[in-house]
Amino acid sequence: MVYTVTFNPSLDYIVSVEDFRLGMTNRASSELILPGGKGLNVSMVLGNLGIENTALGFVAGFTGEEIVHRIEEMGVRSDLIPIKNGVSRINLKLKSIEGTEINGCGPGISEENVERLMAKLDVLKKEDVLVLAGSIPSSMPDDIYKRIMERLKGRGVMIVVDATKDLLINVLEYHPFLVKPNNHELGEIFHRELKTRKEVIPYAKKMQEMGAVNVLVSMAGEGAVFAAADGTIQDVPAPKGKLINGVGAGDSMVAGFIAGWMEKRDFRHAFYMGVSAGSASAFSELLATKKEIEAVYQQIINQ
Repeated sequence: MVYTVTFNPSLDYIVSVEDFRLGMTNRASSELILPGGKGLNVSMVLGNLGIENTALGFVAGFTGEEIVHRIEEMGVRSDLIPIKNGVSRINLKLKSIEGTEINGCGPGISEENVERLMAKLDVLKKEDVLVLAGSIPSSMPDDIYKRIMERLKGRGVMIVVDATKDLLINVLEYHPFLVKPNNHELGEIFHRELKTRKEVIPYAKKMQEMGAVNVLVSMAGEGAVFAAADGTIQDVPAPKGKLINGVGAGDSMVAGFIAGWMEKRDFRHAFYMGVSAGSASAFSELLATKKEIEAVYQQIINQ
C-alpha cells in the first residue's frame, strides 16, 4: 500500500481575472476549486494511474470536509485526521498574474494530534511506500519528518521525501528510498547554481553519499536527472509540449516514479514514468490522467 502525508491540505481557489486592477473590484472570468497539498497531489495522480493509496494528514472545519469529499470522489482513500478547532486553509491562486497566490494558515496541530498520526503510521510494514511531501505548519515540531523516519526505522518501509533544505538534509541519515529536489533546491543545499543536467549529476551523487538511496532531480524545461541505487546515472531532456500549469508537476513526478517502480521494479522505467507524469501535468489544466502520461512516455522512449 502507498500512503501519503499532507500536514496542511487546502482547497485551492484558482481564478482568472482579466485586466486585474489593484484597489478596485475585480470580477473573475473563470474559477476552479481543487483539493491541494503536495501529498494529496501525489495521491490523486497515483489514483489516476490505478494505484490504490491512502491519504494521511489533518483536516478541520467545513473546508476539511470538502477536501475529504473531493479526494474520495477522485478515488483516493482518505484517512485524514479531523481536528476540532480551526478550518483547513483556502489558497487563492490568480492565474492571470503569474506566480501570484495567497495561501491560508490552516488549523493549529497539537502534540496529541501528532501522536494520532504516528499511531496510524505504526501499521506500515515491509514494502509499503510512504510519501512525506511539503512544508510543515508552524504549529508542528520542525523535526517531524525525522521523528517519523526514526519511528519506522528497520521496518522495510520505502520512504519518499519531497522537501527542501534542512527538512531534507536531516532525514538523509535514515536512507530514504527516494528524494526529489529540483535543481534550484539541490543547488541551494550545496551553495551552487545548477542550470544544466551535467552540472546536477555530481550533486545528485553527493546526496546519495549523504544517505539517499535514489535521487530524482526535476529541472522544468531542462529535463531531469536520476541517480539510481544501482550506481547508474540517467538523464533526459524535457518532453515537448506547451506549459499550461506547473502546479503539481513535481508531485506528479513523484507519483509517476512510484507507479513505475511498483509496476516493474526497474529504475529506467520508473524514471521515465516520473518524467512523463510530471510533464503531462505541466501540459494539462489539471493533474495528469493515465492517458496523458502514457502519451508523454511514448514520446520519451521514442526520442
